[in-house]
Amino acid sequence: MQKIETKNAPAAIGPYSQGYVVNGMVYSSGQIPVNPANGEVPEGISLQAEQSCKNVAAVLEAGGSSMDKVFKTTCFLADMGDFAAFNEVYAKYFISSPARSCVAVKALPKGVLCEIEAIAVL
Repeated sequence: MQKIETKNAPAAIGPYSQGYVVNGMVYSSGQIPVNPANGEVPEGISLQAEQSCKNVAAVLEAGGSSMDKVFKTTCFLADMGDFAAFNEVYAKYFISSPARSCVAVKALPKGVLCEIEAIAVL
């Protein structure tokens, strides 16, 4: 097992890592829309989805993979009313149309609107 650590994605805010490489696969922890450069969270679902996707991409790249090698994602939304706007941004990043689960949750860390985790091959 190889732990993934990169300054290009937000640092873990709890007792977990940004991701792991195990047996030729990269597993990212859920990425919320925190800008790793300044710690800020953008306003609105579209900008937050964009930042979450960028954070997932950074973790995957640090692990030796990329967005086009993702085969499974799990997405969490604070409001299922944001589903269409979230999908519009998500589709620009996850062009391989990976298998996906998307659920609405009561709350997400730091009060953000979305979180994305991904599994990819190397």
